[in-house]
Amino acid sequence: SSGINAEYGGRRNMFALSSSKCNLLLTKGLKTVGSLYFYPHSHLPNVRQFARFIHWDSQIKHVLKNGKQGDTISVSGWVRTTRTQKNVGFLELNDGSQLKSLQVVGDPKVFEGVHQGSSVMVEGKLVESPGSGQSLEVQPQRITLLGSNSPDNPLQPKYHTMEFLRDIAHLRPRTNTFGAVMRVRHEVSRAVSNFFHERGFLLVHTPIITTNDCEGAGEAFEVSAPLKQSESVDKPKEKSSEDKNKSPTPSTHKNDKKPNTNNNTNTITDNKYFFNKPSYLTVSGQLEAEIYACSMSRVYTFGPTFRAEHSQTHRHLAEFWMIEPEMAFVELSQNMDVAEEFVQFLVKHVLDNSMQDMEFFNSKVDTNALNRAQQTLKGPFHRISYSDAISLLEKSGEKFAYPVKWGVDLQREHEKYIVDQFDQRPVFVYNYPTAIKPFYMRKNEDDNGQTVAAMDLLVPEVGELIGGSQREERYETLKEA
Repeated sequence: SSGINAEYGGRRNMFALSSSKCNLLLTKGLKTVGSLYFYPHSHLPNVRQFARFIHWDSQIKHVLKNGKQGDTISVSGWVRTTRTQKNVGFLELNDGSQLKSLQVVGDPKVFEGVHQGSSVMVEGKLVESPGSGQSLEVQPQRITLLGSNSPDNPLQPKYHTMEFLRDIAHLRPRTNTFGAVMRVRHEVSRAVSNFFHERGFLLVHTPIITTNDCEGAGEAFEVSAPLKQSESVDKPKEKSSEDKNKSPTPSTHKNDKKPNTNNNTNTITDNKYFFNKPSYLTVSGQLEAEIYACSMSRVYTFGPTFRAEHSQTHRHLAEFWMIEPEMAFVELSQNMDVAEEFVQFLVKHVLDNSMQDMEFFNSKVDTNALNRAQQTLKGPFHRISYSDAISLLEKSGEKFAYPVKWGVDLQREHEKYIVDQFDQRPVFVYNYPTAIKPFYMRKNEDDNGQTVAAMDLLVPEVGELIGGSQREERYETLKEA
């Protein structure tokens, strides 16, 4: 098998549905005819109760994209700015659905009591806007104050530093930067699901709490929730007299173990560990994904992972979401093909669906962001072996902080130089030395196992974005490792 890891005020209503209840909803009270599902009449009242929540106010992104002059709309959101003059009032409304806000212009009396940061519902007509940068605005017939806000609210319509926003974390999602990040992150998540679904991959939810240190580096957060000395885990139910009289079913498998008859095995006498052994927050879902790939051919995980690396730099996150595909019957070259197609698919999806936010990043955060994304889509990624990459670095004449020789792991300065030599476009480096890679990576046969079938995808500004390998399937080789 083969796998890749991508490191890579107002009214509120919410609902939560557990997976077990979801399964119950899908199975209880359903009758099937062919591939269609029908609810029995006894369940219809509950369905009708849910139906009344389906009606929504218009979202600003839909109003500005599809609205026409003369349309009567109702839209809710938060006031970004507001001001009134003698004969006219102005209000900039944003609901988080997109970067650009909706301009509301009308009689100043309608704006009374509305301050910056308040949540409101605006009902009115769409009219042509004489202002620049927008084709439509709202002429309000009514503005309903849903949640008032103090005029001295800390989030003002001006630039705020990230340090300041950290102190008002409950308000920072309303800023342009955090809103844009969340929308792009949403689109990337949606594209991840689409990419793998269209290619026959199955999503696997792997454990977050585990007794395995998948990476083997000991950089895992330990989970601790000790019980009191007097507490114990649930014991099995007492057998009925009828069950006691039954003869146990004999074991027929050579590896079956005799049942433990010690009545105290379920009592926790050592309260150091919740599970009677050390457990950790997962560093990777790879182990579980590999197991499923050997039954279902193509699977992927997409969930939170945790690393307890003692580093405070922005390149080392204690918590992040990781994408880990595992594929059976795939070799390293195909692995790189999938990784390349995956990255280009995500970039294109973001450019097609989040251009407003990307333009914001390009103007306010990184003036090369759009160009870098567009360069990613221009043709196949470059591929270079580790040995050739080392040779390229040795001949460069550069004085690196970390000396270069065959057998060392590539540092960020090395990765940056390699990417620069290929027109600031993504580069695969493959066939790394066996000594610096994990035991489960397949040893290459053409160099007597000096290298393994592993690859890293290097991209501008970031360095390593994806790491992956072809897994070692030879049992004797694994035993020797």
